[in-house]
Amino acid sequence: MSATRSSAAADEQSSASATVPGTASATVPGTASATVPGTASATVPGTASATVPGTASATVPGTASATVPGTASATVPGTASPARPAGADAAGPRRPTVRAAFTEAPLAVKTLLAGVFINRLGGFLNIFLVLYLTSLGHSAGRATLALGAYGAGTVLGVLIGGSLSDRMGARNTTAVSMAASAVLTAALLYLTDYATLLAVVVLAGLAGQMFRPASAALLSELAGEDRQVMVFAMYRFGLNLGAMAAPLVGFGLFRLGHDSYDLLFWGEAAIALAFAALAWRTLPPGRARGRREEAGSGSYLAVLRDRRFSLYLVATLIHTAVYAQYLSTLPLDVAASGLAVLWYTVAVSLNGFLVIAFELLLTKVTQDWPARVTIGLAFALLGSGVALYGLPMGPAVIVTATLVWTLGEIIGGPAIFSYPAVVAPDHLKSHYLGSFHFAFGLGSAVGPVAGGWLFARLGHSFWFVLGGASLLATLLALASVRTPARRAGG
Repeated sequence: MSATRSSAAADEQSSASATVPGTASATVPGTASATVPGTASATVPGTASATVPGTASATVPGTASATVPGTASATVPGTASPARPAGADAAGPRRPTVRAAFTEAPLAVKTLLAGVFINRLGGFLNIFLVLYLTSLGHSAGRATLALGAYGAGTVLGVLIGGSLSDRMGARNTTAVSMAASAVLTAALLYLTDYATLLAVVVLAGLAGQMFRPASAALLSELAGEDRQVMVFAMYRFGLNLGAMAAPLVGFGLFRLGHDSYDLLFWGEAAIALAFAALAWRTLPPGRARGRREEAGSGSYLAVLRDRRFSLYLVATLIHTAVYAQYLSTLPLDVAASGLAVLWYTVAVSLNGFLVIAFELLLTKVTQDWPARVTIGLAFALLGSGVALYGLPMGPAVIVTATLVWTLGEIIGGPAIFSYPAVVAPDHLKSHYLGSFHFAFGLGSAVGPVAGGWLFARLGHSFWFVLGGASLLATLLALASVRTPARRAGG
Protein backbone atom coordinates (compact mmCIF):
# COMPACT_ATOMS: atom_id res chain seq x y z
CA MET A 1 0.00 0.00 0.00
CA SER A 2 1.44 3.41 -0.90
CA ALA A 3 0.25 6.93 -0.14
CA THR A 4 1.65 10.35 -1.00
CA ARG A 5 0.50 13.80 -0.06
CA SER A 6 -1.39 16.04 -2.51
CA SER A 7 0.38 19.13 -3.71
CA ALA A 8 -0.56 22.55 -2.40
CA ALA A 9 -2.02 23.49 -5.78
CA ALA A 10 -4.31 20.48 -5.76
CA ASP A 11 -5.60 21.40 -2.29
CA GLU A 12 -6.69 24.82 -3.48
CA GLN A 13 -8.70 23.65 -6.52
CA SER A 14 -11.63 21.33 -6.99
CA SER A 15 -13.96 20.08 -9.71
CA ALA A 16 -14.90 16.50 -10.61
CA SER A 17 -14.82 14.20 -13.60
CA ALA A 18 -16.15 10.64 -13.84
CA THR A 19 -15.15 8.11 -16.47
CA VAL A 20 -17.29 5.23 -17.72
CA PRO A 21 -15.71 1.72 -17.68
CA GLY A 22 -13.67 0.85 -20.73
CA THR A 23 -12.76 4.49 -21.47
CA ALA A 24 -9.68 6.59 -20.79
CA SER A 25 -9.84 9.95 -19.07
CA ALA A 26 -7.48 12.88 -19.10
CA THR A 27 -7.99 15.57 -16.49
CA VAL A 28 -7.01 19.16 -17.00
CA PRO A 29 -5.12 21.10 -14.31
CA GLY A 30 -7.13 22.17 -11.31
CA THR A 31 -9.48 19.17 -11.32
CA ALA A 32 -9.78 15.89 -9.47
CA SER A 33 -10.35 12.58 -11.20
CA ALA A 34 -12.05 9.42 -9.95
CA THR A 35 -11.72 6.26 -12.00
CA VAL A 36 -14.21 3.37 -12.03
CA PRO A 37 -12.84 -0.22 -11.91
CA GLY A 38 -11.54 -1.51 -15.23
CA THR A 39 -10.38 1.90 -16.51
CA ALA A 40 -7.01 3.59 -16.80
CA SER A 41 -6.37 7.14 -15.73
CA ALA A 42 -3.67 9.62 -16.62
CA THR A 43 -3.38 12.82 -14.62
CA VAL A 44 -1.83 16.06 -15.79
CA PRO A 45 0.60 17.96 -13.51
CA GLY A 46 -0.95 19.89 -10.65
CA THR A 47 -3.90 17.53 -10.18
CA ALA A 48 -4.81 14.91 -7.62
CA SER A 49 -5.87 11.38 -8.52
CA ALA A 50 -7.67 8.75 -6.50
CA THR A 51 -7.85 5.19 -7.78
CA VAL A 52 -10.51 2.62 -6.87
CA PRO A 53 -9.45 -1.02 -6.22
CA GLY A 54 -8.77 -3.08 -9.32
CA THR A 55 -7.53 -0.14 -11.43
CA ALA A 56 -4.12 1.01 -12.60
CA SER A 57 -2.98 4.58 -12.27
CA ALA A 58 -0.20 6.47 -13.97
CA THR A 59 0.72 9.88 -12.59
CA VAL A 60 2.67 12.55 -14.41
CA PRO A 61 5.51 14.22 -12.43
CA GLY A 62 4.33 16.95 -10.12
CA THR A 63 1.06 15.24 -9.22
CA ALA A 64 -0.06 13.48 -6.09
CA SER A 65 -1.63 10.04 -6.07
CA ALA A 66 -3.46 8.10 -3.39
CA THR A 67 -3.93 4.40 -4.05
CA VAL A 68 -6.41 2.10 -2.32
CA PRO A 69 -5.13 -1.36 -1.18
CA GLY A 70 -4.92 -3.93 -3.97
CA THR A 71 -4.19 -1.36 -6.71
CA ALA A 72 -1.08 -0.55 -8.68
CA SER A 73 0.49 2.88 -8.86
CA ALA A 74 3.28 4.20 -11.05
CA THR A 75 4.85 7.63 -10.98
CA VAL A 76 6.51 7.49 -14.41
CA PRO A 77 4.33 8.99 -17.17
CA GLY A 78 2.36 6.42 -19.11
CA THR A 79 3.44 3.37 -17.09
CA ALA A 80 1.94 1.21 -14.38
CA SER A 81 3.75 -0.88 -11.76
CA PRO A 82 2.48 -4.04 -10.07
CA ALA A 83 0.84 -3.53 -6.72
CA ARG A 84 2.47 -4.94 -3.54
CA PRO A 85 0.34 -7.64 -1.98
CA ALA A 86 -2.02 -6.40 0.67
CA GLY A 87 -0.45 -6.73 4.11
CA ALA A 88 3.14 -6.77 2.82
CA ASP A 89 4.17 -3.91 5.06
CA ALA A 90 2.60 -5.55 8.07
CA ALA A 91 4.98 -8.49 7.77
CA GLY A 92 7.83 -6.27 8.99
CA PRO A 93 11.27 -5.69 7.51
CA ARG A 94 12.87 -8.53 5.61
CA ARG A 95 15.89 -9.95 7.42
CA PRO A 96 19.15 -9.47 5.51
CA THR A 97 21.45 -12.06 4.01
CA VAL A 98 25.10 -12.05 5.03
CA ARG A 99 26.14 -10.36 1.81
CA ALA A 100 23.40 -7.72 1.96
CA ALA A 101 24.12 -6.93 5.60
CA PHE A 102 27.76 -6.23 4.76
CA THR A 103 27.49 -4.53 1.37
CA GLU A 104 24.63 -2.25 2.46
CA ALA A 105 26.31 -1.29 5.74
CA PRO A 106 27.83 2.19 6.18
CA LEU A 107 31.57 2.60 5.79
CA ALA A 108 31.97 2.96 9.56
CA VAL A 109 30.46 -0.50 10.12
CA LYS A 110 32.84 -2.04 7.57
CA THR A 111 35.73 -0.26 9.26
CA LEU A 112 34.81 -1.67 12.66
CA LEU A 113 34.35 -5.20 11.34
CA ALA A 114 37.70 -5.04 9.56
CA GLY A 115 39.28 -3.48 12.64
CA VAL A 116 38.08 -6.26 14.93
CA PHE A 117 39.70 -8.80 12.61
CA ILE A 118 42.92 -6.77 12.32
CA ASN A 119 43.11 -6.30 16.08
CA ARG A 120 42.58 -9.99 16.74
CA LEU A 121 45.01 -10.96 14.00
CA GLY A 122 47.68 -8.85 15.68
CA GLY A 123 47.04 -10.26 19.16
CA PHE A 124 50.44 -11.89 19.51
CA LEU A 125 51.28 -10.62 22.97
CA ASN A 126 49.16 -13.01 25.02
CA ILE A 127 50.29 -15.95 22.87
CA PHE A 128 54.05 -15.32 23.04
CA LEU A 129 54.36 -13.39 26.32
CA VAL A 130 55.35 -16.39 28.44
CA LEU A 131 57.95 -17.51 25.88
CA TYR A 132 59.34 -13.98 25.61
CA LEU A 133 59.75 -13.50 29.36
CA THR A 134 61.39 -16.90 29.86
CA SER A 135 63.78 -16.05 27.01
CA LEU A 136 64.85 -13.01 29.09
CA GLY A 137 65.71 -15.30 32.00
CA HIS A 138 62.56 -14.88 34.10
CA SER A 139 61.17 -17.98 35.81
CA ALA A 140 58.14 -19.86 34.53
CA GLY A 141 56.22 -18.72 37.62
CA ARG A 142 56.94 -15.05 36.91
CA ALA A 143 56.05 -15.48 33.25
CA THR A 144 52.74 -17.12 34.15
CA LEU A 145 51.99 -14.34 36.63
CA ALA A 146 52.59 -11.78 33.89
CA LEU A 147 50.16 -13.59 31.62
CA GLY A 148 47.55 -13.49 34.39
CA ALA A 149 48.22 -9.78 34.87
CA TYR A 150 47.69 -9.23 31.15
CA GLY A 151 44.32 -11.00 31.43
CA ALA A 152 43.35 -8.82 34.40
CA GLY A 153 44.20 -5.75 32.35
CA THR A 154 41.95 -6.87 29.50
CA VAL A 155 39.03 -7.39 31.89
CA LEU A 156 39.44 -3.90 33.37
CA GLY A 157 39.93 -2.42 29.92
CA VAL A 158 36.41 -3.20 28.74
CA LEU A 159 34.92 -1.49 31.80
CA ILE A 160 37.00 1.62 31.25
CA GLY A 161 36.26 1.52 27.53
CA GLY A 162 32.52 1.51 28.18
CA SER A 163 32.78 4.73 30.20
CA LEU A 164 35.20 6.41 27.78
CA SER A 165 32.93 5.64 24.84
CA ASP A 166 30.08 7.48 26.55
CA ARG A 167 32.23 10.57 27.07
CA MET A 168 34.61 10.59 24.10
CA GLY A 169 32.70 8.76 21.38
CA ALA A 170 33.62 5.58 19.56
CA ARG A 171 36.15 7.16 17.20
CA ASN A 172 38.25 8.82 19.91
CA THR A 173 38.06 5.82 22.23
CA THR A 174 39.16 3.42 19.49
CA ALA A 175 42.00 5.65 18.32
CA VAL A 176 43.30 6.19 21.87
CA SER A 177 42.95 2.49 22.69
CA MET A 178 44.89 1.29 19.66
CA ALA A 179 47.56 4.00 19.77
CA ALA A 180 48.27 3.36 23.46
CA SER A 181 48.34 -0.39 22.84
CA ALA A 182 50.91 0.11 20.06
CA VAL A 183 53.24 2.20 22.24
CA LEU A 184 53.02 -0.13 25.25
CA THR A 185 53.56 -3.29 23.20
CA ALA A 186 56.67 -1.93 21.53
CA ALA A 187 57.98 -0.65 24.89
CA LEU A 188 58.13 -4.19 26.27
CA LEU A 189 61.14 -4.88 24.05
CA TYR A 190 63.19 -2.25 25.90
CA LEU A 191 62.32 -3.07 29.53
CA THR A 192 64.31 -5.45 31.73
CA ASP A 193 63.09 -4.78 35.27
CA TYR A 194 60.37 -7.33 36.11
CA ALA A 195 58.17 -4.96 38.13
CA THR A 196 58.17 -2.42 35.30
CA LEU A 197 57.48 -5.16 32.77
CA LEU A 198 54.54 -6.36 34.84
CA ALA A 199 53.03 -2.88 35.05
CA VAL A 200 53.38 -2.29 31.31
CA VAL A 201 51.86 -5.71 30.56
CA VAL A 202 48.78 -4.80 32.63
CA LEU A 203 48.47 -1.44 30.87
CA ALA A 204 48.93 -3.06 27.44
CA GLY A 205 46.12 -5.50 28.16
CA LEU A 206 43.92 -2.67 29.43
CA ALA A 207 44.58 -0.38 26.47
CA GLY A 208 44.10 -3.13 23.91
CA GLN A 209 40.53 -3.85 25.04
CA MET A 210 39.16 -0.35 25.67
CA PHE A 211 37.93 -0.11 22.10
CA ARG A 212 35.71 -3.21 22.33
CA PRO A 213 32.57 -1.71 24.00
CA ALA A 214 32.93 1.44 21.89
CA SER A 215 33.10 -0.50 18.63
CA ALA A 216 30.24 -2.82 19.61
CA ALA A 217 28.00 0.11 20.61
CA LEU A 218 28.67 1.94 17.35
CA LEU A 219 28.07 -1.23 15.33
CA SER A 220 24.70 -1.63 17.01
CA GLU A 221 23.70 2.00 16.46
CA LEU A 222 24.63 2.01 12.77
CA ALA A 223 23.41 -1.45 11.82
CA GLY A 224 19.67 -0.95 12.15
CA GLU A 225 17.19 -2.68 14.43
CA ASP A 226 16.53 -5.60 12.08
CA ARG A 227 20.26 -6.39 11.61
CA GLN A 228 21.54 -6.58 15.17
CA VAL A 229 22.08 -10.34 15.32
CA MET A 230 23.59 -10.51 11.83
CA VAL A 231 26.07 -7.68 12.39
CA PHE A 232 27.24 -9.28 15.64
CA ALA A 233 27.59 -12.58 13.79
CA MET A 234 29.98 -10.79 11.42
CA TYR A 235 31.70 -9.25 14.44
CA ARG A 236 32.25 -12.73 15.92
CA PHE A 237 33.41 -14.01 12.54
CA GLY A 238 36.19 -11.42 12.54
CA LEU A 239 37.14 -12.30 16.12
CA ASN A 240 37.27 -16.03 15.45
CA LEU A 241 39.04 -15.78 12.11
CA GLY A 242 41.65 -13.41 13.55
CA ALA A 243 42.19 -15.62 16.60
CA MET A 244 42.73 -18.65 14.38
CA ALA A 245 45.23 -16.88 12.14
CA ALA A 246 47.13 -14.93 14.85
CA PRO A 247 49.42 -17.76 16.04
CA LEU A 248 50.41 -18.56 12.44
CA VAL A 249 51.13 -14.92 11.58
CA GLY A 250 53.01 -14.45 14.86
CA PHE A 251 55.15 -17.53 14.30
CA GLY A 252 55.87 -16.34 10.76
CA LEU A 253 57.10 -12.97 12.06
CA PHE A 254 59.14 -14.73 14.74
CA ARG A 255 60.94 -16.85 12.14
CA LEU A 256 61.24 -13.93 9.72
CA GLY A 257 63.02 -12.04 12.49
CA HIS A 258 65.51 -14.92 12.87
CA ASP A 259 63.87 -16.28 16.02
CA SER A 260 63.80 -12.83 17.59
CA TYR A 261 60.78 -11.19 19.24
CA ASP A 262 61.59 -7.70 17.89
CA LEU A 263 59.71 -8.06 14.60
CA LEU A 264 56.86 -9.86 16.39
CA PHE A 265 56.15 -7.08 18.89
CA TRP A 266 56.81 -4.28 16.43
CA GLY A 267 54.45 -6.03 14.01
CA GLU A 268 51.68 -6.02 16.64
CA ALA A 269 52.36 -2.34 17.35
CA ALA A 270 52.17 -1.48 13.64
CA ILE A 271 48.85 -3.33 13.25
CA ALA A 272 47.39 -1.47 16.23
CA LEU A 273 48.53 1.88 14.81
CA ALA A 274 47.00 1.01 11.43
CA PHE A 275 43.65 0.34 13.11
CA ALA A 276 43.91 3.62 15.05
CA ALA A 277 44.52 5.57 11.84
CA LEU A 278 41.69 3.77 10.02
CA ALA A 279 39.26 4.45 12.86
CA TRP A 280 40.20 8.14 13.03
CA ARG A 281 39.77 8.52 9.28
CA THR A 282 36.46 6.71 8.79
CA LEU A 283 34.45 6.59 12.02
CA PRO A 284 31.95 9.39 12.78
CA PRO A 285 33.19 11.95 15.32
CA GLY A 286 31.47 12.72 18.58
CA ARG A 287 29.00 10.70 20.59
CA ALA A 288 26.28 8.63 18.98
CA ARG A 289 22.65 9.59 18.72
CA GLY A 290 20.60 9.27 21.86
CA ARG A 291 23.64 9.90 24.06
CA ARG A 292 24.48 13.54 23.33
CA GLU A 293 21.81 14.98 25.57
CA GLU A 294 22.54 12.51 28.36
CA ALA A 295 26.32 12.39 28.03
CA GLY A 296 27.95 11.60 31.35
CA SER A 297 24.65 10.53 32.92
CA GLY A 298 25.32 6.80 32.37
CA SER A 299 27.11 4.60 34.86
CA TYR A 300 27.54 0.94 35.68
CA LEU A 301 25.34 1.45 38.73
CA ALA A 302 22.50 2.27 36.35
CA VAL A 303 23.20 -1.02 34.56
CA LEU A 304 23.06 -2.98 37.81
CA ARG A 305 19.71 -1.41 38.64
CA ASP A 306 18.34 -3.37 35.70
CA ARG A 307 17.70 -6.55 37.72
CA ARG A 308 16.96 -8.77 34.77
CA PHE A 309 20.06 -7.71 32.88
CA SER A 310 22.13 -8.28 36.03
CA LEU A 311 20.84 -11.87 36.02
CA TYR A 312 21.94 -12.09 32.38
CA LEU A 313 25.44 -10.99 33.39
CA VAL A 314 25.60 -13.73 36.05
CA ALA A 315 24.40 -16.28 33.47
CA THR A 316 27.08 -15.05 31.05
CA LEU A 317 29.79 -15.34 33.71
CA ILE A 318 28.84 -18.95 34.53
CA HIS A 319 28.37 -19.87 30.87
CA THR A 320 31.78 -18.48 29.89
CA ALA A 321 33.53 -20.18 32.82
CA VAL A 322 32.07 -23.51 31.67
CA TYR A 323 32.94 -22.80 28.03
CA ALA A 324 36.58 -22.10 28.92
CA GLN A 325 37.09 -25.68 30.16
CA TYR A 326 37.67 -27.05 26.68
CA LEU A 327 40.91 -25.07 26.52
CA SER A 328 42.07 -25.69 30.11
CA THR A 329 40.68 -28.83 31.76
CA LEU A 330 39.80 -30.99 28.75
CA PRO A 331 43.47 -31.52 27.75
CA LEU A 332 44.25 -32.51 31.37
CA ASP A 333 41.47 -35.11 31.34
CA VAL A 334 42.48 -36.44 27.92
CA ALA A 335 46.05 -36.93 29.16
CA ALA A 336 44.85 -38.50 32.44
CA SER A 337 42.72 -40.98 30.47
CA GLY A 338 45.73 -42.17 28.50
CA LEU A 339 44.38 -41.01 25.14
CA ALA A 340 46.58 -39.55 22.42
CA VAL A 341 46.77 -35.77 22.44
CA LEU A 342 45.71 -36.00 18.80
CA TRP A 343 42.09 -36.37 19.89
CA TYR A 344 42.19 -33.14 21.88
CA THR A 345 43.68 -31.42 18.85
CA VAL A 346 40.85 -32.83 16.74
CA ALA A 347 38.26 -31.42 19.18
CA VAL A 348 39.75 -27.90 19.17
CA SER A 349 40.20 -27.86 15.39
CA LEU A 350 36.67 -29.18 14.84
CA ASN A 351 35.18 -26.41 16.96
CA GLY A 352 37.14 -23.67 15.22
CA PHE A 353 36.36 -24.94 11.74
CA LEU A 354 32.62 -25.38 12.31
CA VAL A 355 32.14 -21.99 13.98
CA ILE A 356 33.99 -20.11 11.24
CA ALA A 357 32.38 -22.09 8.41
CA PHE A 358 28.76 -22.20 9.54
CA GLU A 359 27.92 -19.54 12.16
CA LEU A 360 27.28 -16.77 9.65
CA LEU A 361 25.25 -19.05 7.39
CA LEU A 362 23.07 -20.36 10.22
CA THR A 363 22.51 -16.84 11.52
CA LYS A 364 20.41 -16.15 8.40
CA VAL A 365 17.87 -18.48 10.03
CA THR A 366 18.39 -17.92 13.76
CA GLN A 367 18.27 -14.10 13.56
CA ASP A 368 14.48 -14.40 13.29
CA TRP A 369 14.14 -16.54 16.43
CA PRO A 370 13.11 -14.97 19.75
CA ALA A 371 16.20 -14.10 21.79
CA ARG A 372 15.03 -16.19 24.76
CA VAL A 373 14.77 -19.31 22.58
CA THR A 374 18.12 -18.79 20.85
CA ILE A 375 20.11 -17.96 23.97
CA GLY A 376 18.43 -20.60 26.13
CA LEU A 377 19.08 -23.28 23.50
CA ALA A 378 22.72 -22.24 23.21
CA PHE A 379 23.27 -22.44 26.97
CA ALA A 380 21.48 -25.80 27.18
CA LEU A 381 23.53 -27.33 24.36
CA LEU A 382 26.75 -26.19 26.02
CA GLY A 383 25.72 -27.85 29.26
CA SER A 384 24.75 -31.04 27.47
CA GLY A 385 28.03 -31.12 25.57
CA VAL A 386 30.29 -30.69 28.58
CA ALA A 387 28.24 -33.24 30.56
CA LEU A 388 28.88 -35.77 27.77
CA TYR A 389 32.62 -35.46 28.48
CA GLY A 390 31.78 -37.17 31.78
CA LEU A 391 31.10 -40.47 29.98
CA PRO A 392 34.02 -42.93 29.73
CA MET A 393 36.59 -40.90 27.84
CA GLY A 394 37.29 -42.02 24.30
CA PRO A 395 37.55 -40.61 20.77
CA ALA A 396 33.81 -40.97 20.09
CA VAL A 397 32.90 -39.18 23.34
CA ILE A 398 35.34 -36.32 22.65
CA VAL A 399 34.09 -35.76 19.11
CA THR A 400 30.37 -36.14 19.92
CA ALA A 401 30.48 -33.88 22.99
CA THR A 402 32.42 -31.23 21.07
CA LEU A 403 29.89 -31.32 18.23
CA VAL A 404 26.98 -30.81 20.67
CA TRP A 405 28.32 -27.74 22.45
CA THR A 406 29.76 -26.32 19.21
CA LEU A 407 26.24 -26.42 17.74
CA GLY A 408 25.12 -24.36 20.73
CA GLU A 409 27.87 -21.82 20.08
CA ILE A 410 26.92 -21.54 16.40
CA ILE A 411 23.22 -21.13 17.15
CA GLY A 412 23.47 -18.69 20.04
CA GLY A 413 26.81 -16.90 19.84
CA PRO A 414 25.59 -13.91 17.77
CA ALA A 415 22.42 -13.52 19.85
CA ILE A 416 24.36 -13.73 23.13
CA PHE A 417 26.70 -10.96 21.96
CA SER A 418 23.98 -8.75 20.44
CA TYR A 419 21.47 -8.99 23.29
CA PRO A 420 23.12 -6.32 25.55
CA ALA A 421 23.06 -3.83 22.66
CA VAL A 422 19.45 -4.65 21.77
CA VAL A 423 18.07 -4.34 25.31
CA ALA A 424 20.11 -1.33 26.47
CA PRO A 425 18.68 2.20 26.63
CA ASP A 426 20.43 4.38 24.06
CA HIS A 427 22.37 6.45 26.58
CA LEU A 428 23.60 3.31 28.42
CA LYS A 429 24.47 1.13 25.44
CA SER A 430 28.24 1.32 25.86
CA HIS A 431 27.90 0.57 29.58
CA TYR A 432 25.67 -2.45 28.94
CA LEU A 433 28.18 -3.75 26.42
CA GLY A 434 31.10 -2.97 28.71
CA SER A 435 29.50 -4.90 31.57
CA PHE A 436 28.77 -7.84 29.25
CA HIS A 437 32.36 -7.99 28.00
CA PHE A 438 33.54 -7.69 31.61
CA ALA A 439 31.44 -10.72 32.62
CA PHE A 440 32.62 -12.62 29.55
CA GLY A 441 36.28 -11.79 30.22
CA LEU A 442 36.00 -12.55 33.93
CA GLY A 443 34.47 -15.95 33.17
CA SER A 444 37.28 -16.69 30.72
CA ALA A 445 39.86 -15.79 33.37
CA VAL A 446 38.26 -17.47 36.40
CA GLY A 447 36.97 -20.56 34.58
CA PRO A 448 40.31 -22.31 34.00
CA VAL A 449 41.41 -21.73 37.61
CA ALA A 450 38.12 -22.98 39.08
CA GLY A 451 37.98 -25.89 36.63
CA GLY A 452 41.51 -27.01 37.42
CA TRP A 453 40.80 -26.88 41.15
CA LEU A 454 37.62 -28.96 40.76
CA PHE A 455 39.29 -31.47 38.46
CA ALA A 456 42.10 -32.02 40.95
CA ARG A 457 39.51 -32.97 43.60
CA LEU A 458 36.76 -34.68 41.63
CA GLY A 459 38.61 -36.18 38.71
CA HIS A 460 36.69 -37.21 35.60
CA SER A 461 33.28 -36.80 37.26
CA PHE A 462 33.78 -33.06 37.49
CA TRP A 463 32.19 -32.73 34.02
CA PHE A 464 28.80 -33.54 35.55
CA VAL A 465 29.31 -30.64 37.99
CA LEU A 466 29.94 -28.39 35.00
CA GLY A 467 26.75 -29.67 33.40
CA GLY A 468 24.85 -28.65 36.53
CA ALA A 469 26.47 -25.19 36.48
CA SER A 470 25.46 -24.79 32.86
CA LEU A 471 21.89 -25.80 33.73
CA LEU A 472 21.85 -23.00 36.32
CA ALA A 473 23.14 -20.55 33.70
CA THR A 474 20.41 -21.69 31.31
CA LEU A 475 17.67 -21.10 33.86
CA LEU A 476 19.06 -17.66 34.69
CA ALA A 477 19.20 -16.77 31.00
CA LEU A 478 15.61 -17.87 30.43
CA ALA A 479 14.50 -15.78 33.41
CA SER A 480 16.46 -12.69 32.40
CA VAL A 481 16.13 -12.40 28.61
CA ARG A 482 13.22 -10.25 27.50
CA THR A 483 11.90 -9.03 24.19
CA PRO A 484 12.60 -5.29 24.00
CA ALA A 485 10.04 -2.85 22.66
CA ARG A 486 10.74 -1.54 19.18
CA ARG A 487 12.43 1.85 19.29
CA ALA A 488 10.84 4.76 17.55
CA GLY A 489 12.20 4.99 14.08
CA GLY A 490 13.79 1.59 14.31
